[in-house]
Amino acid sequence: MFDVAILGSGFAASVLAMVARRQGLTVLLIERGLHPRFAIGESTSPMANLLLEELAHEYDLPRLLPLTQYGPWKRAYPELNVGLKRGFSYYAHRAGEAFRPEPERSNELLVAASPTDELADTHWYRPDFDHFLLREAQGLGAEYVDRTSVERVTSTPSGWSIQGAREGRSLTHSAHYLVDATGPRGALSRLVNLSEAEPKHAYPPTQALFSHFTGVHKFADQLHSHNEAPPFPPDAAALHHVFEGGWLWVLPFDDGITSAGFAVEDWLADELGLTDHEGAWQRFLDRFPSIRSQFQNAEATLPLMHAPRLSYRCERVAGPGWALLPSAAGFVDPLFSTGFPLTLLGIHRLARELPALVGGSGPPGFEEEYERVTRQELEHTATLVHGCYRSFDRFSNFAWLTMLYFAAASYGEMARRLSRPDLSPGFLMQGQSRFRKLLERHCAASIAGVAVDSRAISRDLDPFNIAGLCDPAKRGWYGVDLDDVVRGAAKLETTPDAIRAFFHHMGWA
Repeated sequence: MFDVAILGSGFAASVLAMVARRQGLTVLLIERGLHPRFAIGESTSPMANLLLEELAHEYDLPRLLPLTQYGPWKRAYPELNVGLKRGFSYYAHRAGEAFRPEPERSNELLVAASPTDELADTHWYRPDFDHFLLREAQGLGAEYVDRTSVERVTSTPSGWSIQGAREGRSLTHSAHYLVDATGPRGALSRLVNLSEAEPKHAYPPTQALFSHFTGVHKFADQLHSHNEAPPFPPDAAALHHVFEGGWLWVLPFDDGITSAGFAVEDWLADELGLTDHEGAWQRFLDRFPSIRSQFQNAEATLPLMHAPRLSYRCERVAGPGWALLPSAAGFVDPLFSTGFPLTLLGIHRLARELPALVGGSGPPGFEEEYERVTRQELEHTATLVHGCYRSFDRFSNFAWLTMLYFAAASYGEMARRLSRPDLSPGFLMQGQSRFRKLLERHCAASIAGVAVDSRAISRDLDPFNIAGLCDPAKRGWYGVDLDDVVRGAAKLETTPDAIRAFFHHMGWA
């Protein structure tokens, strides 16, 4: 009898397994496939890396710490493929037209997430990254079985009986507590008939087509008209090509592989004919000449994969003796790289109570609270993403709506680093009623087709804007300026001197 059985062995499953082992719990990881393997979801963010860093410190997992920044990663684990992410870059496209930089940069947006490569975020090459974390979990004593199909789970007086098969042989395991980390529409939702929920706000109906490629050119090569140097190389980022009906991501890794794919609404998916994978990819490139130029010499290293529905939320998230990680409870869209921090926040919440839950003495109402917060954070994210989708064809509107994300993300990161998470409760400040209401108001206007009020967004965000956002003088290029945070010290309920001392302690200044 294991204390915890975790379905899945991706990054979230392995991180939770490591935490549980540090708590003295016995752990079983059950994997349907085999490592190393492809996995979608590759781009981190400052909040994701901070949450991973916090878990590493809280549960004595020092080997995770180098993975939270690009420079330490490259020195500690040069054998693990990784990509440099200095920030987020966005370029607006129209069907049939080549991209041309406009004088005031009104068709582009760059938002830095770090001041240097050393401190930068990363793109996780998931075959390497997930396999590394699994080996770390095994090194801490977690048991692992792969190539195993789970066919039935049954509640017992002491926990769960898990029946399945491995290479034609039946097997049975038992555990006191069961966690599903298999992703949307995953194992537990199928095994115990957890129905898909109707979201409070309609998620944008989107599909995706994606793969890994070699031979992808830098998009910066098509941006010769700028006389100024951007705050970071636009390709050393999560590069977004935005167009009516969707967007394309381009995530380069250091070994020359690039993750790329597009998420589009159903009407555009129908026009492109996404069920014809190769044909749809070519029709997409033909639609946007500058993107076609970037991919003119690209070759897919894996077959193109089609996700016929990206958005998802499960009706139930937790119950007596079981829980879904947020990655299995729901998914909105890859826009803004929200999946990792949402899942890591769920691991934080679950880990605090895991020993008591295994012992059957978890705090009263834990399942309901875990489910409530997970659902609300997903809905909050969906509201923002839906508002952005509705503005893709009006790039200025989209750029202003992104300020909601970047203001919340930067404020939330600094609040946590200053040991004041109470200032920014929930993902993207979902638990802060003033911020939540302003986000809902501006996104509802976008969804209704109303032009974004840039002055109102700038005014509403001012109490949370510590990153110099919403400044027309920057013309869509936002670098990292630590003086912006110093000037915003009062918004974080501290002093400029305290902020400077913190930066000095961190080695940032």
